[in-house]
Amino acid sequence: MKSLLTSIFLLVIGSVFGQDQWLPVDSINGAPRSVATSFVLGGEGYAIGGLDIGGFRRKMYSYNYLENDWDDEESIGGANGNGLNRGSASAFSIDEKGYVCLGQGLSNGFFKDLWEFDPVTDAWSQKANFMGTARRQAVAFAIDGFAYVGTGIDQNGFTKDFYKYDPTINTWTQLNDFGGTARKEAVGFSMGGQAYVGTGDDGILLNDFWEYTAATDQWIQLADFPGTPRKGAVGFGMFPQAFIATGEDNTFQFTNDVWEYNYFSNAWVQRSDFSGPGRSNAISFVLGDVAFVGSGYNGDFMDDMYAYRALLSTDELEKYADANVYPNPANEGVTINVETAELSVHLYSIDGKELTDAIQIQQTNNSFFIDRGVLPTGSYMIRLEHEMHGGVYQGKVLFL
Repeated sequence: MKSLLTSIFLLVIGSVFGQDQWLPVDSINGAPRSVATSFVLGGEGYAIGGLDIGGFRRKMYSYNYLENDWDDEESIGGANGNGLNRGSASAFSIDEKGYVCLGQGLSNGFFKDLWEFDPVTDAWSQKANFMGTARRQAVAFAIDGFAYVGTGIDQNGFTKDFYKYDPTINTWTQLNDFGGTARKEAVGFSMGGQAYVGTGDDGILLNDFWEYTAATDQWIQLADFPGTPRKGAVGFGMFPQAFIATGEDNTFQFTNDVWEYNYFSNAWVQRSDFSGPGRSNAISFVLGDVAFVGSGYNGDFMDDMYAYRALLSTDELEKYADANVYPNPANEGVTINVETAELSVHLYSIDGKELTDAIQIQQTNNSFFIDRGVLPTGSYMIRLEHEMHGGVYQGKVLFL
């Protein structure tokens, strides 16, 4: 029966997502909660800790997309983890290990510890304490094998300092401060080799949006988030689109609107509303090309979960990109037949790094041929751009 239900779930999720809609999936195990945190390991999403009607928790659960099911996992700290219960923590994953740091508990308003979870041994181990002040409601993300943690609130107020963690040598390094104002309850995530931080609370609710480049340790301000200023929203990226959804806004409303940011055009567009009730302090994670959002608080604690597959923000321009990509999978190269010569083709790695200048592309009036060259086996993203309208098509190719 479970196999049949899983097949029905996958069939429905595929057909509904073509319409830019949200689909309810299996609720998180345990009591409804808010201010939990999450990371992704081994193609599964994890929900950790949080606050429920009975207090702060340290329990962890994992979600399997193909089975549409949550499983119980080892709590933070394992058998000796008493006192590590927390909410408003920060989390990230690197090299198939998950990490949780900072947060608050019942008797401790500000944590600064760091814990690593190894799914192979099913064990937690404590790592070097966070270098900055103890705090909660900070942002965290990972880029190229390093973690980045900053902002939040400590015993002295809002913060904007930022730090890098190297898991190979278990050390922290201080970086340039976040480019915006000191704040708590912002969104923070990585996408395409960069990271993004926006919205939050610095005494007033905010709608600014910033990009961080790790190679230069620099922040630049991007187009403002066009929704109402808010705190406790969720943010996630599926290159070349990023999303901000839900949160509590400056009209004291728990929101369920969804906004998409396009990496190439530095522009926002509104998408289909999150189909659950409005809320703040939910969790989000991305598995493949599907995003998941759930839990949170809107006067009640919640445990519901929803899945979303994004539309390209340029779907209105499909008439310019009736592309036929073949063979796919491919060995030596791939041909792209198009109906107009007003297009250029770009190739990206799956993490968003452009590879166009490193490959050979042959163009005719109605086709492109991408010579694989020395590209390793794996999936790549093809993007077609129109000279006036920008990006009009995105697809994947697998080189064997």
